[in-house]
Amino acid sequence: MNTPESEPILARLSRDDGHSGEAPIAAKLAAPPRDEQPATAAAAPPASQAPASPLVAARLVQAAPRPPAGRLRRSISLLAGTALGLFRFASLTVLLALIAAVPALQLLAFGYMLEVVGRLSRGGPLRDCLPWSQYATRLGLALLAVGVVSLPVHLLTHWSQVSRLVDPASQASEPLRLLGIAAAIVAAIYLAWAWARGGKLRHYLWPAPLQFVRRAWRPSTWVAARNDLWNLFVSLEVPRLFWLGLRGVMGTLAWITIPALLLIVANREGRGGGAGLLAVLAFLSMGVVLMYLPLLQSHFAAENRLSAMFQLGAVRQAFRKAPWALTISMLLVYGLAIPLYLLKIETLPREATWLPCLLFVAMMLPARIASGLAMRRARRLEPPRGFWKATARWSARLLMPAIVGSYLLAVFLSQYLDVHGLQTWFHQHAVLVPVPFTGT
Repeated sequence: MNTPESEPILARLSRDDGHSGEAPIAAKLAAPPRDEQPATAAAAPPASQAPASPLVAARLVQAAPRPPAGRLRRSISLLAGTALGLFRFASLTVLLALIAAVPALQLLAFGYMLEVVGRLSRGGPLRDCLPWSQYATRLGLALLAVGVVSLPVHLLTHWSQVSRLVDPASQASEPLRLLGIAAAIVAAIYLAWAWARGGKLRHYLWPAPLQFVRRAWRPSTWVAARNDLWNLFVSLEVPRLFWLGLRGVMGTLAWITIPALLLIVANREGRGGGAGLLAVLAFLSMGVVLMYLPLLQSHFAAENRLSAMFQLGAVRQAFRKAPWALTISMLLVYGLAIPLYLLKIETLPREATWLPCLLFVAMMLPARIASGLAMRRARRLEPPRGFWKATARWSARLLMPAIVGSYLLAVFLSQYLDVHGLQTWFHQHAVLVPVPFTGT
């Protein structure tokens, strides 16, 4: 017997819905969901239908093109990142130039460049292969702030001295001298407070006077600043980079000393055909050494062993794997070094030595980066086989004498233009310390 409980559910639903003004519930169950309706029907519904569902409206909003403001923000972000990267590289270059201008710290600059080559050769990404890049922005801001803040001090001191020279009996120079002393004290406090707070750009633009009143008199503020400064010095790894540069110079001099001495003797003491033959042999030996030396330096920086500076088999194997990459890197190393010999014609005052050092570092640092990238490629590749690989390798080998010969010609001519004369055979900034050796 059929009871209401045994009657089919869909039949009951259809029968019950027949008395109401709504659509049958079975038809509603069979119909597709609202959010699966075609977008064209939802976009232009008839006047008798209900408005489109919120899900369809959200999909239409997401499908709409992004406003130009998004592209503008991305462009501004790209420009800001590019400007920050350029300022960081410029700050790093200035810092290395200042270090290279100090005779006792020139090995540190050379060790820094070898460290860059070593990190790149071992496969590190470029952003992590500049050891001081994470601090270069703050160091550059610190140098810029020192230069800007010291301008009033220099001006007041200069005016005081000029006033004393114009009228020695007058007391007009005394107020200027006192103002210069006061400006120096204020500048020192301003810089110390900015550096104690972190040394970021906002710390220079706004000195936070209320915070200075609350914290400047507390010893803990300056103890924390001292600890931060010490941690910064430790993170720079100055002793390790200095030791790396010292070993790199020792290994490089071991290769170039004998040919350089023979060239100096042949040019200074030699007479007749024997001296000419000695000069030719020394010139050729120096060329052979310079064809291997940048590769040996890259291998030494990657292995961090002094014995790696004398492993000719390893660099020959690396050249077989990536001949053109290493040839292009050597072209940059020697090609960018040739114009710098023009800066060695005239002796500069010691206080201005860092200016040519700035150009030397700016030219040689990209060349060292190229050397590291080329050695990284050579260490990753397998030994090549085949006719075309051998053709590429021998074509690169034939180009190497032309590159080294052009550089040797520039060094040979510079011995007649350089104030140091024949010592220029030892002052080769392409493979040694990136300084012009022009200080008095």
